[in-house]
Amino acid sequence: MKRTYLFAWLVLVSIPLALMHEVSTAAEDPEVTRTRQHVEMLDVLYKTAIVLITDKYVTDPSIFSGASAAKAIFDTMNEHGYHEVRLVGLTDTLISPGLNKPKDAFEEQAKQKLLSGESTHEEVVTLEGKRYLRKATAVPVVMERCVMCHANFKGNEGAIGTLVYTVPLIE
Repeated sequence: MKRTYLFAWLVLVSIPLALMHEVSTAAEDPEVTRTRQHVEMLDVLYKTAIVLITDKYVTDPSIFSGASAAKAIFDTMNEHGYHEVRLVGLTDTLISPGLNKPKDAFEEQAKQKLLSGESTHEEVVTLEGKRYLRKATAVPVVMERCVMCHANFKGNEGAIGTLVYTVPLIE
């Protein structure tokens, strides 16, 4: 009788452990881990640049905004074949809806998750036979000068936008 219980316990414990190991192994794909770290570095770099540009140089948003500067940087990175990054609006008030609204199912999922309070959303996809990490990170209003261009977000403490990255996995 004790052997039956022991066997049943081993089976009940070993199956979930085996399944957790499979999930854990998939989550620990070294290419995904390296790429995730790379995207986190890019996210800090881009967001810092946007804040510094806005804080130090944007005095009249009709001349050149921090978002315009960011998009120019993003376009340059894409043109050089490094990666794609988009600034996507998460609210119903978009300055350039044709450019800034979610464009696919991943961006729509990211919008829902970020608006519900999560700080990121990601998935690994295969495009034309190559694997990519798609990651969305929250963009909140971080300083008073942000509302110079986005007055409707004054007092908003949640995500109003997202940077959406599509980065080839680093082998």
